[in-house]
Amino acid sequence: MPRIPPPVYLLAGLVTQRALVPEARAGRLGTAAAAALAAGSVGLLASADVAFHRHATTINPLDPAKASAIVTDGPFRFTRNPMYVGMAGLLAAHAVRRGGLLPLLPVAAFVGVIDHLQIAAEERALADKFAGEYEAYLNRVPRWLGPPR
Repeated sequence: MPRIPPPVYLLAGLVTQRALVPEARAGRLGTAAAAALAAGSVGLLASADVAFHRHATTINPLDPAKASAIVTDGPFRFTRNPMYVGMAGLLAAHAVRRGGLLPLLPVAAFVGVIDHLQIAAEERALADKFAGEYEAYLNRVPRWLGPPR
């Protein structure tokens, strides 16, 4: 299991974007789009947090074996990983605000690292703990985004 908390990857991505493009270059429309994307991302993160608490299960991504329930309602109907989608959305919003294509590189890196290191490990732990119930959820809801299957 990875030992680096996902928000550290988010912070690293934000710092990298700022290093790649030191000054924000988006105009009014880009700034408004970035603000809307950031607001939606924060809303997604908050709704996922509320769902975890409503089900009285752990929010700690470093020890998914401590999960006491599989959360399938709220934003978890559309993505198995709304918190990671929200973090990627924050990075995307910051990329839009910075302007150009270079700031999108940390977004892609974040998605790749989280997908291959964090989510894969979490899914193994949850499949071991919740077996058939979790398998059904995997078959029904996409890892990142999309309509339920």
